[in-house]
Amino acid sequence: VMYKYDYVKIKCQLTGWGFGRGSYYVTENYKKNIEDKAKEGWKYIGFIPTKQRGSGYIQELDLIF
Repeated sequence: VMYKYDYVKIKCQLTGWGFGRGSYYVTENYKKNIEDKAKEGWKYIGFIPTKQRGSGYIQELDLIF
């Protein structure tokens, strides 16, 4: 059985000064992306961080369907 996957890139944004004094938030409506893909028949599988800061904060991730 060959499975087919699709990916949606999600970006996160740093606010504040950083170095422990800032915070990250998701800049895109990930819930809408998941709901839209579900309407197309896709099932959410998980995510993979694709861009990460040295501090460990995720800047970009791919939602996997």
